[in-house]
Amino acid sequence: MTILIALGSNRPHGEYGPPRKVLTAAVAALETRHVHVSRLSPVCVTEPIGPGTRRYANAVAAVETALQPEALLETLHHIERAFGRKRWRRWGDRVLDLDLIAYEQQVLPGRFGWRKERSGGVRSGLILPHPDMHRRAFVLRPAVTVAANWRHPVFGLTIQQMWVRHRAPRQSLR
Repeated sequence: MTILIALGSNRPHGEYGPPRKVLTAAVAALETRHVHVSRLSPVCVTEPIGPGTRRYANAVAAVETALQPEALLETLHHIERAFGRKRWRRWGDRVLDLDLIAYEQQVLPGRFGWRKERSGGVRSGLILPHPDMHRRAFVLRPAVTVAANWRHPVFGLTIQQMWVRHRAPRQSLR
C-alpha cells in the first residue's frame, strides 16, 4: 500500500519551535490519529511559491491507515487546524501544510484524471493523485526517497521518472 502525505512548514509554532520541529510534531500527531508513518523522507529546505516570504521545511511520509481518502484528508485538515493553520491565503506562510499526494492507485474525481471547471479552476474536493505533484520539486525530491517506484496512475511514470523529468524540463508532463 502506498499512501503519500507531503508535509511543509515555514513558520515557527509556539510550542514545537522552528519548522523542522513542527514537521516532527506533525508526524507524532498523525500517529495519534490512526495514521502510521512507515517511511519518512529527510527534510529538505525549499523556496516559497507565490506570496510566501520564508523558506519551507518539506518532507514526504509514506503512511499506512485504514482511513479512506476523504476521511484521511479530513484528518489532515484537523491536524493543520490544531497546529493553528488558517486557510485564508493560497500559498502564504503557514505553520503546517499537510497534503494528501497519493492514495495507492486511486484517481479521484474520475477515472480519466482531473476535471476542470468551465471557469478554468480545478473542481473543489479531493483530487488524487495531487494534480500538481509532478510539477513540485518540494514534493518529488523527498518523495523519491520513500516511494521512488510508486507509479502515477494517470501518467504511468514512477516518482523517480517524474523527478528526473522535473529536473530536465524538456521532457515535461502535461
